[in-house]
Amino acid sequence: MRNAVNFKTSALYALLGRCPCCGEGKLYRAYLKQVEACSACGEKFGAIRADDAAPWLTILIVGHVFLPLALAYAVASTLPSWASAIILSALFVGLSLAILPRAKALFITILWHTGAPGAA
Repeated sequence: MRNAVNFKTSALYALLGRCPCCGEGKLYRAYLKQVEACSACGEKFGAIRADDAAPWLTILIVGHVFLPLALAYAVASTLPSWASAIILSALFVGLSLAILPRAKALFITILWHTGAPGAA
């Protein structure tokens, strides 16, 4: 059924935490634990392994996109450096926790959509 949905739609469903095949069922049963199979369409996701790719993408986004913005903020800010460090650390932790499941969902979708080994 993977050819019935185009990749852009599948990726959007996955970024929303839904099944990339039908967009109905949930992709995760816990924070980063994917379901074995979609509850709506039955598509299997349990064998797909996207373990190291998601942290890599998260670090790439947070480290290369948001870090320069944070450094610019720290330079322009009138807050004491310890306050800026606490605020920016909390921001980076929050961003990382928000981006990580979406990055994993994106890689699960890529592996599922391309029919990579273990995805069928």
